[in-house]
Amino acid sequence: MTKIRTVSEAKREFYTHYTRPVSSIYRRFVEELLVEIHLLMVNGDFRYDPIFALGVVTAFDRFMQGYQPAADLPAIFAALCRAVGGQPEQYRRDAQALRESCQGLVWSELLPQLSEASQDTAFPLLQTLRTIQQRPNFKYSRLFAIGLYTLMLETAPELKTDAEQRQQLLKQLAESLGFTDEKLQKDLDLYRSNLDKVDQLLKVLEETAEAERKKREKQAAAEAENSTVSAETSPE
Repeated sequence: MTKIRTVSEAKREFYTHYTRPVSSIYRRFVEELLVEIHLLMVNGDFRYDPIFALGVVTAFDRFMQGYQPAADLPAIFAALCRAVGGQPEQYRRDAQALRESCQGLVWSELLPQLSEASQDTAFPLLQTLRTIQQRPNFKYSRLFAIGLYTLMLETAPELKTDAEQRQQLLKQLAESLGFTDEKLQKDLDLYRSNLDKVDQLLKVLEETAEAERKKREKQAAAEAENSTVSAETSPE
């Protein structure tokens, strides 16, 4: 019998791949995302798919905005993926391929095709959704919801402000795929709320950095002025 890794083991694995301290402001998010993915990976009903990959990539990129040094972000993402037995290149590649394949997608035309028997489709997304439909125990996740939501907004930006149309589309998708619309809507409401908090945090960080910059400039100017005065008043 294969031994299932614990959350603690996954966390230790992360810090073997990324040995520098994660900034305290972002550490909680990184560890929560790590735990979330780990618990899915050890669930017997879970199956990796490109929509989930897009959700992971999007959540990481959005919630890690403003991280300093920004050059560390690829290493943090790589450590996160490897700690749960994945490959960062695959997550990025699958997410990007899904995005590109959905260019020109019209959701009102896609939805009716979910019930059609034909497997021919110009959209890999449709094939992925049909596979999910046929899975008896599909393991829904918040990250899957984020991936689906991301695709919706990128292919139909008007859905960001048209809440009624967005909710209707999400309800149809949930019913087609066999999970509850209430759970999907709740997860996405929380996701949008957390994004607002991230935007507020970034604004605070920017204002703090600007205040520190002005403070340093003021100190430097004062020091320069004192040096000039000292030079002028010193005896020759």
